[in-house]
Amino acid sequence: MPDILLPTTVVGSYPQPDWLVDRGVLAQNLVPRVRMKQMWRVAEDALEQAQDDATLVAIRDMERAGVDVVTDGEIRRESYSNRFALALDGVDVDNPARTMGRAGKETLVPRVVGRIRRNRPVEVRDVEFLVANTDRRTKITLPGPFTLSQQASDEYYRDEEAMAMDYAAAVNAEAKDLKRAGVDVIQLDEPWMQARPEAAARFGVKALNRALEGLEGTTVVHLCFGYAAVVKEKPSGYSFLPQLADCTAAQISIEAAQPRLDLGVLDSLPGKTIMLGVIDLGSAEVETPAVVADRIRAGLRRLPAERLVVAPDCGMKYLPRPRAFAKLRAMVEGAAIVRRELAG
Repeated sequence: MPDILLPTTVVGSYPQPDWLVDRGVLAQNLVPRVRMKQMWRVAEDALEQAQDDATLVAIRDMERAGVDVVTDGEIRRESYSNRFALALDGVDVDNPARTMGRAGKETLVPRVVGRIRRNRPVEVRDVEFLVANTDRRTKITLPGPFTLSQQASDEYYRDEEAMAMDYAAAVNAEAKDLKRAGVDVIQLDEPWMQARPEAAARFGVKALNRALEGLEGTTVVHLCFGYAAVVKEKPSGYSFLPQLADCTAAQISIEAAQPRLDLGVLDSLPGKTIMLGVIDLGSAEVETPAVVADRIRAGLRRLPAERLVVAPDCGMKYLPRPRAFAKLRAMVEGAAIVRRELAG
């Protein structure tokens, strides 16, 4: 992270332009596990160029807002996970299974019909494009191995842990290639650890550590309660979080603004840097910098400033772009207020 106190970043996503995606289709299939080609408004032969252009818009918005560590906005993705998940060997993407999703609704998921293997880089070009188009520090996200194992129908392994460990090997190989491509920060998204804490307790951290094995530089693991666009009421405490004290990631990313999280849980993560969600994406109201500063100060009552990174809650993709930009500006200005206070 930058050598400044309270660096600002985003969890990963940023709104995709209306000229690129059909938000009506996206609203009906908020977090697709299988391909959702009908989401894209641009013809297949022009899609990559259009995604490049939209990615530049996202990068420039983050830069204009003053964000310290930028992402590519996940503009090329139909969801945070399916771009990587569907590129692996062993997955039948054409004949999906039906299963119960995290929000309690039936959803289509890929069928695992053979050994999970990564046969090629998936997000390396994404990183190369990002690094070439910003002078800020950069971050890229990957779905974590536990979450990948929970978003598929296992018709080959008949063993959740064995499948998760092969997903972990695939994620690890990808992450190492992303580091070689020049990205500064790699974040693994593990929302299903919160959704299925019993299984996560059995093998979630083991799989996560395998995915992080041998990685140089800053690593993050992100947990959340689900997107504000899907989950309107959130608990004030995580069902799976203290266990991450045993993972090798340097940073733990959590959402705290919308759920009004009891930050006492941070006491159970000694030594970890916390990426704290201070922007409520469930509220149409744009926070004032003063409100953001108060939320940061609440984090500082539990952690030293050197162990706090400032971010929104997750799911910025589903916001109107003007609101997303305004919330990022407020976040950056709120962090600046507290930074000045600490400088005294």
